[in-house]
Amino acid sequence: MKRVAIVQSNYLPWKGYFDMIAAVDEFILFDDVQYTRRDWRNRNLIKTPHGTKWLTVPVQVKGKYKQTIRQTKVDGTDWRAAHWTALQLNYGRAPFFDEVFEMLAPFYTGPAVTHLSEINRQLISMVCKYLGIETKISSTGDYTMVEGKSLRLADLCVQADAKEYVSGPSAKGYIDADMFKARDIALSWFDYSGYPTYPQLWGDFTHQVSIVDLLFNCGRDSGTYMKCVSH
Repeated sequence: MKRVAIVQSNYLPWKGYFDMIAAVDEFILFDDVQYTRRDWRNRNLIKTPHGTKWLTVPVQVKGKYKQTIRQTKVDGTDWRAAHWTALQLNYGRAPFFDEVFEMLAPFYTGPAVTHLSEINRQLISMVCKYLGIETKISSTGDYTMVEGKSLRLADLCVQADAKEYVSGPSAKGYIDADMFKARDIALSWFDYSGYPTYPQLWGDFTHQVSIVDLLFNCGRDSGTYMKCVSH
């Protein structure tokens, strides 16, 4: 029974995002929807000695009120060096810094990428490979999009030959379950609660940070602190 999740791409998402990827057979990046400002699309949090800090990818938004995530272009290239330096400064003493830093290096020191969606996809794919997640990652660009929030999701599941749609819990307020039932697609909700703590630098523990925090601190044992990643 093929399981599919359909989620907007994020910049260096948190561990729950990767757990959802690992829980399904195909993970579709939902990037043909409107780009939302001050969201997780182009930024995420890391820990520092002074609390959490945003790593933000600057994007071109002036006058582009209806652009999709896929259409959103990066504004400049200096941010890559700034993020690279921030990771070095704040995780340099973490147990698996060298190993994870080497894994991320091709992105931060290689050819610059112009579009946010591709940045996110590249980094998500790199982390999945490191964690041993073999889920197929595709994009809504590979499919036909129809109108209607729930209908669009259900139709994407049909196109992907899915028999179960796995959704984040925040969608409970707007998803029309009947759209899936009519197409004989089971609807389930991913549970982000109950994560254990792990050895973490800099003060009080927080779950709401980028996956890189877990990777730098726990390396290939990161799956021990996740729900669906083998370890």
